[in-house]
Amino acid sequence: MTANAEAIRARVDVEFAAEAAKATARGVREKIAIGCRYLYDQGHSSTLAGQVSARLDDGTIWTSSLLAGFGDTRVSNLVRVDNDLRVVEGSGMANPATRFHLFVYAARPDVRSIVHTHPPHASALAITGRQLQVAHMDMMMFHDDLAYLPKWPGVPLADEEGRLIAGALGTKHTILLANHGMLTAGRSVEHAVHLAALFEMAARIQLLAEASGQPIQPVDPAHARDAYKLTNSEPFVNANFDYWARLTLRRHPDVLD
Repeated sequence: MTANAEAIRARVDVEFAAEAAKATARGVREKIAIGCRYLYDQGHSSTLAGQVSARLDDGTIWTSSLLAGFGDTRVSNLVRVDNDLRVVEGSGMANPATRFHLFVYAARPDVRSIVHTHPPHASALAITGRQLQVAHMDMMMFHDDLAYLPKWPGVPLADEEGRLIAGALGTKHTILLANHGMLTAGRSVEHAVHLAALFEMAARIQLLAEASGQPIQPVDPAHARDAYKLTNSEPFVNANFDYWARLTLRRHPDVLD
């Protein structure tokens, strides 16, 4: 029996969307807390550096609190802040570096969530002066959608650093920050966390490939574009996040406290 690839893909897209729609519905705070814990388990934040934020319709932002760290983030210790990072709900304080998120949100109305971390493999790539080479199927969510800031502007606490990072990001959804780390700007918490987790994995794959001493083999741009559409689709992203959420909640049942 033979089958047309386009027909199979169309059917799979419909069926996959229906299955992904069965994912557990969660509030924005639950998704931030789960995202922080999952990223912690993946090695993204072993210190207090790093932030996950989500913009609400009223312009305020829910974010992880500074002193909790990703490994201790839970629903109850998130904070909601205004555009001056003043806490309007919750207790504690936001990481002061969350200030540069405000510039990304101002420049990008489509962005609803941001992840910024310093994971080891992305950071190793960031200090080499090289960029990610999107050359593996599990990297395709970054095809033609990856920016690069070639010079570290310093600790991002002031306006200038925010303007530089937002300007370098442009219309992309992920940026590698030289001598610093990475940032993802997603249409949802699920999307931002998805990109952050997979960027670290992509950086690790590239460093392993480079360590072999063999050249990295490029992929066909047409295949890359097709894979990009799939790996950034809402059903694909949400299904992955739901899987990660199940793993995280089994490991850390306190995350929803």
